[in-house]
Amino acid sequence: MSVPTHTVTNMLTDTEARMLDLEASWWKYAGAKEAHILAAFDMTATRYYQVLSRLIERPEALAAQPMTVRRLLRLRDERRALRREAVR
Repeated sequence: MSVPTHTVTNMLTDTEARMLDLEASWWKYAGAKEAHILAAFDMTATRYYQVLSRLIERPEALAAQPMTVRRLLRLRDERRALRREAVR
């Protein structure tokens, strides 16, 4: 039996939900994304991306924003593949 989407979505913290919202529409914000990350989440861009990388692995994130999470996973996998190719 699967868990209803609204229940799974509620398992995200407010910060996690806002992170996914930012990733879904970051181009709408004026200025550098890193400055917005610092102001909105009180964390460095490096820390933000570490937290985001773990977040997009969670089924709750996929249930909350499937298109955004799939896009982020695809982009991350592409970057990893490029790094592997560069090492060869």
